[in-house]
Amino acid sequence: MPIMEPYDLELVRQEWIGARLEPKAGRYPVEYDPIRRHCRMVEDDNPLFLDPEYAAKTRWAGVIAPPVMVEMFAGAGAWPPDEGSVNIARRVPTRGERLINLNLVWEYHAPIRVGDHLSMSSEVVDIYEKPIGLDPLAIWIVTERRVTNQDGNLIAVGRATLLTHRTPEQVADAEARS
Repeated sequence: MPIMEPYDLELVRQEWIGARLEPKAGRYPVEYDPIRRHCRMVEDDNPLFLDPEYAAKTRWAGVIAPPVMVEMFAGAGAWPPDEGSVNIARRVPTRGERLINLNLVWEYHAPIRVGDHLSMSSEVVDIYEKPIGLDPLAIWIVTERRVTNQDGNLIAVGRATLLTHRTPEQVADAEARS
Protein backbone atom coordinates (compact mmCIF):
# COMPACT_ATOMS: atom_id res chain seq x y z
CA MET A 1 0.00 0.00 0.00
CA PRO A 2 1.36 3.49 -0.79
CA ILE A 3 2.91 5.50 1.99
CA MET A 4 0.27 7.45 3.88
CA GLU A 5 1.29 11.00 4.87
CA PRO A 6 0.56 12.13 7.52
CA TYR A 7 0.18 8.71 9.04
CA ASP A 8 -2.69 8.27 11.52
CA LEU A 9 -2.15 4.95 13.29
CA GLU A 10 -5.45 5.08 15.20
CA LEU A 11 -7.42 5.71 12.01
CA VAL A 12 -5.64 2.81 10.28
CA ARG A 13 -6.34 0.55 13.27
CA GLN A 14 -10.05 1.49 13.25
CA GLU A 15 -10.34 0.85 9.51
CA TRP A 16 -8.26 -2.30 9.22
CA ILE A 17 -8.41 -4.38 12.40
CA GLY A 18 -11.09 -6.94 11.67
CA ALA A 19 -10.81 -6.54 7.88
CA ARG A 20 -10.79 -9.94 6.24
CA LEU A 21 -10.51 -11.68 2.93
CA GLU A 22 -13.32 -14.17 2.47
CA PRO A 23 -12.40 -17.84 2.22
CA LYS A 24 -10.84 -18.78 -1.09
CA ALA A 25 -10.71 -22.40 -2.18
CA GLY A 26 -7.32 -23.97 -2.71
CA ARG A 27 -6.54 -24.68 -6.33
CA TYR A 28 -5.95 -28.42 -5.88
CA PRO A 29 -7.57 -31.10 -3.71
CA VAL A 30 -5.51 -33.00 -1.17
CA GLU A 31 -3.98 -35.93 -3.05
CA TYR A 32 -1.79 -38.82 -2.02
CA ASP A 33 0.96 -38.34 -4.61
CA PRO A 34 1.99 -34.78 -3.52
CA ILE A 35 2.05 -36.05 0.08
CA ARG A 36 4.30 -38.94 -0.94
CA ARG A 37 6.64 -36.66 -2.92
CA HIS A 38 6.86 -34.17 -0.07
CA CYS A 39 7.66 -36.90 2.45
CA ARG A 40 10.37 -38.37 0.24
CA MET A 41 11.87 -34.93 -0.34
CA VAL A 42 12.13 -34.17 3.39
CA GLU A 43 12.98 -37.76 4.34
CA ASP A 44 9.83 -38.23 6.42
CA ASP A 45 9.07 -41.97 6.54
CA ASN A 46 5.98 -41.70 8.75
CA PRO A 47 3.70 -44.57 7.60
CA LEU A 48 0.65 -42.48 8.48
CA PHE A 49 1.56 -40.27 5.51
CA LEU A 50 2.97 -42.95 3.19
CA ASP A 51 1.38 -46.35 3.79
CA PRO A 52 -2.37 -46.57 3.00
CA GLU A 53 -2.68 -50.04 4.56
CA TYR A 54 -1.04 -48.94 7.81
CA ALA A 55 -2.95 -45.64 7.91
CA ALA A 56 -6.29 -47.42 7.38
CA LYS A 57 -5.77 -49.31 10.66
CA THR A 58 -5.13 -46.16 12.73
CA ARG A 59 -7.61 -43.85 14.41
CA TRP A 60 -7.33 -41.64 11.31
CA ALA A 61 -8.68 -44.47 9.10
CA GLY A 62 -6.57 -43.43 6.13
CA VAL A 63 -3.60 -41.45 4.87
CA ILE A 64 -3.37 -37.89 6.17
CA ALA A 65 -1.06 -35.09 5.07
CA PRO A 66 1.81 -33.74 7.17
CA PRO A 67 0.49 -30.61 8.89
CA VAL A 68 3.14 -28.44 7.23
CA MET A 69 1.38 -29.03 3.90
CA VAL A 70 -1.74 -27.10 4.97
CA GLU A 71 -0.82 -23.93 3.07
CA MET A 72 0.11 -25.86 -0.05
CA PHE A 73 -3.32 -27.47 -0.28
CA ALA A 74 -5.25 -24.39 0.92
CA GLY A 75 -3.47 -22.02 -1.46
CA ALA A 76 -3.23 -21.46 -5.18
CA GLY A 77 -0.10 -23.56 -5.68
CA ALA A 78 3.10 -22.38 -7.29
CA TRP A 79 1.97 -22.49 -10.90
CA PRO A 80 0.31 -20.84 -12.69
CA PRO A 81 0.65 -17.64 -10.65
CA ASP A 82 -2.56 -16.47 -8.98
CA GLU A 83 -2.81 -12.76 -9.71
CA GLY A 84 -6.05 -12.40 -7.73
CA SER A 85 -4.54 -13.55 -4.44
CA VAL A 86 -3.14 -10.68 -2.42
CA ASN A 87 -1.80 -10.83 1.11
CA ILE A 88 -4.22 -8.75 3.20
CA ALA A 89 -1.28 -7.22 5.10
CA ARG A 90 -0.09 -5.62 1.83
CA ARG A 91 -3.38 -3.68 1.67
CA VAL A 92 -2.94 -2.01 5.07
CA PRO A 93 -1.66 1.58 4.69
CA THR A 94 1.77 2.01 6.27
CA ARG A 95 4.61 4.53 6.25
CA GLY A 96 6.98 2.17 4.49
CA GLU A 97 6.75 -0.28 1.65
CA ARG A 98 9.33 -2.81 2.87
CA LEU A 99 7.52 -5.87 4.21
CA ILE A 100 9.18 -8.61 6.25
CA ASN A 101 7.37 -11.73 7.43
CA LEU A 102 8.83 -12.23 10.92
CA ASN A 103 7.02 -15.40 11.88
CA LEU A 104 4.08 -17.66 11.23
CA VAL A 105 2.79 -19.96 13.94
CA TRP A 106 0.28 -22.68 13.09
CA GLU A 107 -2.22 -24.34 15.40
CA TYR A 108 -3.68 -27.55 13.99
CA HIS A 109 -7.24 -28.60 14.84
CA ALA A 110 -7.98 -31.53 12.52
CA PRO A 111 -6.06 -33.75 10.11
CA ILE A 112 -5.77 -32.99 6.42
CA ARG A 113 -7.27 -35.98 4.63
CA VAL A 114 -6.75 -37.24 1.10
CA GLY A 115 -9.77 -35.99 -0.86
CA ASP A 116 -10.27 -32.82 1.21
CA HIS A 117 -10.77 -29.49 -0.53
CA LEU A 118 -9.30 -26.78 1.69
CA SER A 119 -10.10 -23.06 1.76
CA MET A 120 -8.27 -20.23 3.48
CA SER A 121 -9.40 -16.82 4.74
CA SER A 122 -7.26 -14.13 6.33
CA GLU A 123 -7.95 -11.30 8.74
CA VAL A 124 -6.03 -8.37 10.20
CA VAL A 125 -6.03 -8.83 13.99
CA ASP A 126 -3.62 -6.12 15.16
CA ILE A 127 -1.59 -3.16 13.93
CA TYR A 128 0.92 -1.33 16.08
CA GLU A 129 4.00 0.84 15.97
CA LYS A 130 7.30 -0.45 17.33
CA PRO A 131 10.74 0.95 16.54
CA ILE A 132 13.50 -1.01 14.83
CA GLY A 133 17.09 0.06 14.14
CA LEU A 134 16.28 1.15 10.59
CA ASP A 135 12.99 2.90 11.32
CA PRO A 136 11.86 4.30 14.68
CA LEU A 137 8.26 4.39 13.36
CA ALA A 138 8.00 0.88 11.91
CA ILE A 139 4.50 -0.58 11.64
CA TRP A 140 3.80 -4.16 12.69
CA ILE A 141 0.79 -6.06 11.35
CA VAL A 142 -0.60 -9.29 12.79
CA THR A 143 -2.82 -11.41 10.55
CA GLU A 144 -4.66 -14.65 11.11
CA ARG A 145 -5.29 -17.31 8.48
CA ARG A 146 -8.09 -19.83 8.96
CA VAL A 147 -8.10 -23.05 6.95
CA THR A 148 -11.30 -25.08 6.65
CA ASN A 149 -12.23 -28.19 4.70
CA GLN A 150 -15.14 -28.72 2.30
CA ASP A 151 -17.49 -29.32 5.25
CA GLY A 152 -16.53 -26.05 6.93
CA ASN A 153 -14.55 -27.82 9.67
CA LEU A 154 -11.62 -25.86 11.05
CA ILE A 155 -8.34 -27.52 10.06
CA ALA A 156 -5.74 -24.94 11.13
CA VAL A 157 -5.19 -21.37 12.26
CA GLY A 158 -2.00 -19.53 11.35
CA ARG A 159 -0.96 -16.27 12.99
CA ALA A 160 1.62 -14.16 11.17
CA THR A 161 3.53 -11.12 12.40
CA LEU A 162 4.75 -8.82 9.65
CA LEU A 163 6.87 -5.71 9.84
CA THR A 164 6.77 -2.78 7.43
CA HIS A 165 9.43 -0.12 7.45
CA ARG A 166 10.75 2.81 5.47
CA THR A 167 14.08 2.90 3.68
CA PRO A 168 16.92 4.77 5.43
CA GLU A 169 16.48 7.55 2.85
CA GLN A 170 12.77 7.86 3.63
CA VAL A 171 13.50 8.01 7.37
CA ALA A 172 16.14 10.74 6.81
CA ASP A 173 13.75 12.73 4.58
CA ALA A 174 10.99 12.53 7.19
CA GLU A 175 13.36 13.61 9.96
CA ALA A 176 14.62 16.54 7.87
CA ARG A 177 11.01 17.73 7.32
CA SER A 178 10.14 17.60 11.02
